[in-house]
Amino acid sequence: MTASSSPAARRKARRYALQALYQWQLAGAALGDIEAQFLATNDMEKVDRTYFHDLLHGVPGQVGDLDEALRPFLDRRVEELSQVEKALLRLGAFELKERLDVPYRVVINEGIELAKVFGAEDSFKYVNGVLDKLARRLRSAETAHRRREPDSGARSRDQGDGDRDGGDA
Repeated sequence: MTASSSPAARRKARRYALQALYQWQLAGAALGDIEAQFLATNDMEKVDRTYFHDLLHGVPGQVGDLDEALRPFLDRRVEELSQVEKALLRLGAFELKERLDVPYRVVINEGIELAKVFGAEDSFKYVNGVLDKLARRLRSAETAHRRREPDSGARSRDQGDGDRDGGDA
């Protein structure tokens, strides 16, 4: 695994992609301009720049489909979500839908961690619930397999299962 595709490099790519998507949602600037600004003003040496690019351009390219996929699991209209929650949920939905190389639990965990940093006080709980339900729909075989594993909770806590730093993030 190269440094640019390490879990830490992808985590940083998600963080920057979230910030860039937030900017896109608020300002409506061209994605190429936002990407150029992020590349010029941030230390991207330890960031998976390809993943950043894919997320930044993939989410807006499918925003209608992503919002439609999220809609059944929301307690309000997409338009009523905070800008941070909206960007987080769209990012997570995109990864669940398009990045099958990333385990669904990693997608959910990364969304939770970003919500803790950028979201309102308890938004991580909301993000967790919505992405978990969406994962069950989009990745039913993967989520059903995980639910059938005995003692999977103990393994997650004690041995790690790829959700944090050691997985396919």
